[in-house]
This record gives sequence, structure tokens and C-alpha cells, in this order.
Amino acid sequence: MVFVVMGVSGCGKSTIGEALADLLNFPFHDGDDFHPKANIDKMSSGQALNDDDRQPWLDILAVNIQLWNRGEGAVLACSALKEKYRETLSKFGEVTFVYLKGSREVILERMKQRDHFMKPEMLDSQFATLEEPQEALTVDISQSTDEIIKELQEKINVN
Repeated sequence: MVFVVMGVSGCGKSTIGEALADLLNFPFHDGDDFHPKANIDKMSSGQALNDDDRQPWLDILAVNIQLWNRGEGAVLACSALKEKYRETLSKFGEVTFVYLKGSREVILERMKQRDHFMKPEMLDSQFATLEEPQEALTVDISQSTDEIIKELQEKINVN
């Protein structure tokens, strides 16, 4: 089983993903670590990625998801903003999406508190791209990390 913790930049994908991986005793992977250098350079210069930029990255992630499904499972932090991106990620095996939903204001404040290649000015493009998933475990990020993990534990039915 692979869980993809998704949402716009700054919503807490890595923090929640790592906590969920600990709960499930699964390895954690950050999707950002799989971006080609050209994508990171583009985002670092303040430019949003387009679908052509994202496709090779999504394909790499899909192959890894297939491997993780064959192995011990995994938790992956990945924005997965569009339905077609989620379709690519799940084309080789079962994926449960965990959508971290939050307001622009909450997320912008969090982004200002961290050092990351995704700049706060690019948040609007993330929200413009976001197609909220219909098939996902959705949690409100205004809660604490512990509250979010407790909610996910109940939704996943993990003791």
C-alpha cells in the first residue's frame, strides 16, 4: 500500500507524511527529491512548472510507487494537484491519496516561516492548478500535526 500525501506547497506534506510513515512503519519519500534539476532551477527562479515539466517527474514517481507497492509500502509527499497527475501516479498500482486541505492565508503564513525552493509568491499558481480530489482522505490542516495523524489513524483504521 502506498499513501500519497498531497496538497499545495506549504500545506505540510512532508511533516504529515513523515508522521504517517512512522505510524504505519512505512518508509517516507519526499516527491521533491525526485524532481529533475531543471525543474528545481525553474521553480527557484520563481517560475511555475507546466505539465510538460511535471510529466517526467510524475512518471518517475509512478514507477517508484509500483516498486513500493511490491515491497513494504511507502508514504510519499507529492503535490499531485491535478486529477491527471493522480491518474499517472496510480497507473501502476494502488494508491491512497491523503489531501491536506487548507486556506491560502494559513498556508502563506506557514511558507513565510520556512526556507524552501518554492517561494510564497508562487502559492497562487498552486491554488490555480489545484483540482481538489474526489477520492481522497481529506483532512483540515488548521489542526495540529497530532490531531491530523489521529484523524488519519481513525480513517485508515490503524491501531
